[in-house]
Amino acid sequence: SEGDRSLDSAADNVFNVPSTLPVLSPFLTVVPLQLFAFFVAKLLGCDIDQPRNLAKSVTVE
Repeated sequence: SEGDRSLDSAADNVFNVPSTLPVLSPFLTVVPLQLFAFFVAKLLGCDIDQPRNLAKSVTVE
């Protein structure tokens, strides 16, 4: 969370998320986690625009 600098020396990049109520925490953490997943996939050379096993349509019975 914001203000916690314990990982700054162990990592090159750190996403700081503001402290808030536990019920609001998912809304504040989803964007940094999506950015993290995006950049990791890009570094690994994955096709970001066309991921594997993504269905083009969903059928509901």
